[in-house]
Amino acid sequence: MRRFARLIVGLVLACLLVWCGGLLWFIRLADRLPAPPPAADGIVALTGGADRVETALRLLAEGRAPLLLVSGVGGSAELGVLARRAGLDPGPLAAEVTLGRVATTTRGNAAETADWARAHSVRSLIVVTGYYHMPRALTELSRAMPGVALHPVPVVPAALQGDGTEGQIARLRLLVAEYTKFIAAELGLSGLAGRVYPHAA
Repeated sequence: MRRFARLIVGLVLACLLVWCGGLLWFIRLADRLPAPPPAADGIVALTGGADRVETALRLLAEGRAPLLLVSGVGGSAELGVLARRAGLDPGPLAAEVTLGRVATTTRGNAAETADWARAHSVRSLIVVTGYYHMPRALTELSRAMPGVALHPVPVVPAALQGDGTEGQIARLRLLVAEYTKFIAAELGLSGLAGRVYPHAA
């Protein structure tokens, strides 16, 4: 029994060490800021955090891509309101922006984006989402459209940019939670929640 107990304790400690090592790798991955994206066929903004849509709209206005999908938009949100938050005139952007209103999860975002990309022959895509969410988003998007080149533009919310103790704790909690979701996405477990988008597999 003692040997068995020591074996169990050893396995638990080994799993904990692997998990902690993976978390450190994930934090470094999430904190890495890539170079500005090249021009692409399209841009997708995954809603759910501050400044994501505004950043994507500014990239569109700068001419980084001719089309933008805002995936997971709330039912009442309109382009005019979103564009004005970014300090832009919505008029010239109206024909270039699609508001996706179906997706409610990251897996749903990926399915919605894949449908949009196929419809518009998009082969390269700028991806805008929170820096902590980017690894999981890229995992789901790559799985949904393996032939599309993805160029991440991570957004760091203002609320997480402080250096105080509270800000550090909030960032750590967020990254721990997101790391767990990332592992589930890597293992393909995000699909167990059921169909989150009409064409999701």
